[in-house]
Amino acid sequence: MDTDIFESHESEVMSYARSFPVVFDQAKGSYLYDETGKEYIDFLAGAGTLNYGHNNPVLKEKLLEYIQRDGIVHGLDMHTTAKREFMDAFYEVILKPRDMDYIMQFTGPTGTNAVEAALKVARNIKGRENIISFTNGFHGVSLGALATTGNSHHRGVAGVTMGGVTPMPYDGYLGDAFDTTEYLDKVLGDSSSGVDRPAAVIVETVQGEGGINAASFEWLRNLEKVCRKHDMLLILDDIQAGCGRTGTFFSFDDIGINPDIITLSKSLSGYGLPFAMVLLKPELDQWKPGEHNGTFRGHNLAFVTAAAALNHYWRDDKFAKEVQRKADIITDRFREIANSYDDHWFYLNGRGMMQGLVARDGELAGEITKACFKRQLVIETSGADDQVIKTLCPLTIAEEDLTRALDIIKESVAEVMTDRIKRGEAHSVASMAS
Repeated sequence: MDTDIFESHESEVMSYARSFPVVFDQAKGSYLYDETGKEYIDFLAGAGTLNYGHNNPVLKEKLLEYIQRDGIVHGLDMHTTAKREFMDAFYEVILKPRDMDYIMQFTGPTGTNAVEAALKVARNIKGRENIISFTNGFHGVSLGALATTGNSHHRGVAGVTMGGVTPMPYDGYLGDAFDTTEYLDKVLGDSSSGVDRPAAVIVETVQGEGGINAASFEWLRNLEKVCRKHDMLLILDDIQAGCGRTGTFFSFDDIGINPDIITLSKSLSGYGLPFAMVLLKPELDQWKPGEHNGTFRGHNLAFVTAAAALNHYWRDDKFAKEVQRKADIITDRFREIANSYDDHWFYLNGRGMMQGLVARDGELAGEITKACFKRQLVIETSGADDQVIKTLCPLTIAEEDLTRALDIIKESVAEVMTDRIKRGEAHSVASMAS
């Protein structure tokens, strides 16, 4: 494959191409195809952007119809029929059945821009600068969002001091027996703690880039109580965990919390088209016209496919039940792999179809994902040390393709662990029993 132009003229900042060094040409459903026609099962799916698969036929039909009739593509934030149809669908299909009263703000079409808007709103409403973030959180790499992101790899190139944010331990960070919301409550209630009174807390229910760490429902409910007690807004970053990834449209649907601000992006368009939105409680929508704007905040092609996705997949609970059924398959297979080896070489993280097989270290996880790619499975790692083998396959994946991919992961783990066993570094459960 000809990669000369990439090697000679593309910035060194590229990352995914280093892990998957082929030239992709086509994609359909849960498959990627390189320019030679070789197929790969996609367990990356645009880092969670393609929940409904590549070139989903339902969404593609609506998109092509819109383009064919010369529907407006770029409209800034002017009223358009595409925007109206999306807003109607989002209200009728998502907000109204949940009795959720929110204003929709369309930001620049990236998750990090939605986070920037959310932070601005919180700080201006409360008149305070400080934001509480959490260890291993990831909210974007523009400067405001980066300040709330924990990863030192990204923070290290900011070039400026990133203030106005106080990191706190996420659920489980100090062990399962310690409720870190109690620590947060204690710190905020102590005038000598050194922590400035915050405007808001920003949190993910499942930390995608941070290692597929899933907060317990009880911890999230306790966090909301702390927010109310200390007059802080609760910002729920549902950019990767939302749009069905955990089995419900919002990742917090079954938790019983009521965020003040919600950020959405990634699979919101349903088709891989750039799109981001902030949901605000009506009393928080105190923007002056144009205070937070952007050239591409009215991406009408994304409105079209997003509305189609909502209408096709979320008007009843059939799709959500299908996602949960597939999630159970992933859990069972990952547990089988983890239980095959001694000394806690592997354990499971996450929920829904946002799960991770946590390896003992990043080197091991990297070897396994490389072995997967040799078997034509595209899958990435996440976590502070890249130690988590991360599943983000399309929610629409056929069960036979899901099974095939999980077989590849099992075979790849076995290949890598066999080498470790030969070196005397590990033992299989079967060998110990014999």
